[in-house]
Amino acid sequence: MLYLSEVLMQNPQVETFEQLLAVVKKRSRSEMFFRIDVKPQFQDAPEDWEDRLEAAFT
Repeated sequence: MLYLSEVLMQNPQVETFEQLLAVVKKRSRSEMFFRIDVKPQFQDAPEDWEDRLEAAFT
């Protein structure tokens, strides 16, 4: 299972929400499940950030 907190800790170079989406999409190729356990603290995170992360994973 892939946790969002794990993605954030393992990728400190990620500075924007769009970069985070790209990392999640890449990691989705090797993971079966995704759990959003924290809220990303990016200033450019949209209101529908959860939906967008889930869409990037699928």
